[in-house]
Amino acid sequence: MSSSKPTAGRDLTHLTLGEKVVDGPTLVIAEKPSTARSIARALAAISNTKPESKKKRNIAYYEVFVEDRLHIVTPAAGHLYGIAQSSSGWKYPVFDIEWKPSWELNKSGSFTKPYLENFVEFSKRCESFISATDYDREGSVIAYNILRLACGTENARRMKFSTLTSTDLIRSYQAASDQLDMGQIRAGLTRHVLDWYWGVNITRALTLAAKAQTKGFDVVSSGRVQGPTLKILTELEKKIQDFTPRTFWTLVLLCEHEGTDFEAVSEPKRIWDEERARSIYTDCKDKPAIVREVKRNVFNVPPPPPFDLTTLQSEAYRHLRFSPRKTNAIAQRLYESALISYPRTSSQKIPPSIGYRDILEQLSKQDSYTEHCRTLLGRGKLSPREGKKTDPAHPAIYPTGKFPGKLAKDNWSLYDLICRRFLSTFGRPAKRESLRVGISVGEHPFRSSGRRTLEANWMTFYGRYSGYKENLLPHLEEGDVVKVLKLSNNKDQTKPPRRYTQASIIKEMEKRKLGTKATRASIVQTLYDRGYVTGRSLEVTELGISVVETLESHCPRVISEDLTSRFEQLMESIEADRTEMESVISKARETLSEILASFKGNEDEIGVELAEALRKTKAKKKEIGPCPNCGKMLRFITSKRTGKRFIGCSGYKDGCRFSAPVPQRGRLTVTSRKCKACGQPMISVYTRGKRPWSFCFNPDCPDKKEEKESDE
Repeated sequence: MSSSKPTAGRDLTHLTLGEKVVDGPTLVIAEKPSTARSIARALAAISNTKPESKKKRNIAYYEVFVEDRLHIVTPAAGHLYGIAQSSSGWKYPVFDIEWKPSWELNKSGSFTKPYLENFVEFSKRCESFISATDYDREGSVIAYNILRLACGTENARRMKFSTLTSTDLIRSYQAASDQLDMGQIRAGLTRHVLDWYWGVNITRALTLAAKAQTKGFDVVSSGRVQGPTLKILTELEKKIQDFTPRTFWTLVLLCEHEGTDFEAVSEPKRIWDEERARSIYTDCKDKPAIVREVKRNVFNVPPPPPFDLTTLQSEAYRHLRFSPRKTNAIAQRLYESALISYPRTSSQKIPPSIGYRDILEQLSKQDSYTEHCRTLLGRGKLSPREGKKTDPAHPAIYPTGKFPGKLAKDNWSLYDLICRRFLSTFGRPAKRESLRVGISVGEHPFRSSGRRTLEANWMTFYGRYSGYKENLLPHLEEGDVVKVLKLSNNKDQTKPPRRYTQASIIKEMEKRKLGTKATRASIVQTLYDRGYVTGRSLEVTELGISVVETLESHCPRVISEDLTSRFEQLMESIEADRTEMESVISKARETLSEILASFKGNEDEIGVELAEALRKTKAKKKEIGPCPNCGKMLRFITSKRTGKRFIGCSGYKDGCRFSAPVPQRGRLTVTSRKCKACGQPMISVYTRGKRPWSFCFNPDCPDKKEEKESDE
């Protein structure tokens, strides 16, 4: 399609190749350098040629002829533009914004400048344009901003692909639409604007309120999705803090029958009265155990549906202990290597058009999957089990079948998980048996339960990821007398609710329609970065709780889950062309103005509460643990006289002189790990550009004494 802007520089509206006259060049916009290379190779294959790799401003791009037309495949580096305030001043509310090149916004975006300059230069030579970025809101916005702001046009064709295999890219090029995907673009632009409005304004309001009550300047942030997510975590944290455990007793029989040991527990399992538990224990002591009933149930376990992104993040966390952010990063690398389909999808559907048989035949060439693929290919019709979730842009995550070569350990682990999940969807339901056994000791009932797999079927394909445990019981019949090896009266307490993990909070965010599949992991990471949560299980800090309580008291709409999910629904409506982008942005400004007006009316009270939370948080960050000399709290201390930092004891005024040196550069944090030699907490040092490292600070650590003696 012709550009709406005039070409500049040398006239390349038509190129002469020998005797043949061809149309002017086409600029193909790729999202990243790796995808540009894949696209160029695929386009070259159409004409059975090879792409010519060139460099401009030290950025690789590709020239390739497709049916006599020159295509310049040029990469972006993600977003080359971002939103900035168009006026001056660190104030709120602020709604005057503009899109500016990323390299102008901050130092971290400086690397994008040559990428953008290439687009500006190449666009002057080109007659037509193709958006070949990832087919989602973010990819669409990346290409749209480059087209309108760097190339001076909004006229372009749109390629849509779910894998970076040559086959899929060629099909996508040949079936490219004549127009951009404006629904996705408008929804994406709206999300960027709303996130900027909320993030910048609320963060400035919180930060300025706290600053007015403190000497320092600490950024206290919140956002459109960040706030409601923190509220969910805080509500659970309060339940945990308010939880009062109850003591109970459980009687446990260790039994043996036909050479197999098994356990049976009292019914009910929890006995709340200690005297009652003792009485049952006395009654059961040295008495025979008789089987009073045996209930067997055989049931089918269907294969799992294919992965959408949230389920992949959950399974990768459960089996591989990968954080959602790490899973996203590895999945993106696998996608860019054309090993899997596009990972940022909500779909649990894998349509026949992906070519089930071809993929299985390709996977069968890998030793890890040969036997499984042959089993499936030998069955004739292939019909995967699908889930309910859909995505209009992409199918579920699946392996392309391309041979992976040698992958790094973590990359291989995630690839293997995706492959086995894909294979298992084609498996037959597994057959399992549950066994419930009632046992009587005198008048007192006990129960034992077991489960076993009768036919593994799809579980064989999923392997160690299937997660079903075998709890085998001996063959028992009513009236059998089983031998009691031991009777125990165990004391225990009820447990508080479990905290969310990174994977489970993302699943909860999806359930409540907070954020998008592409942004949830980064939002959780922001909560860590801001010091609102800590630990592998998300424990909300004093600061995080204070931010939620303060906002809840004075302007609860900032952290309103309903408000956030309503705007998410409006963006989906924009994408479907049912709602105007401008009306949603206008509504957002109106809503936020009301919220911020309420905030200003309570600014002093909010500032006092946040300042106190910041003080406590800073103090807690400096705490290390009990002093080995006096038992009082050790802290990181910075000398007012020398400016050097060290570890000192809070009992200094009482005469304790314990101290220990620490590195003078890098961020220091106390880890949950203990020194194996002395039991003191290990300290980690984080320095930009270097690997983190840990050390034991205790100068009297036995390991350090041994090192000193060996040196002497």
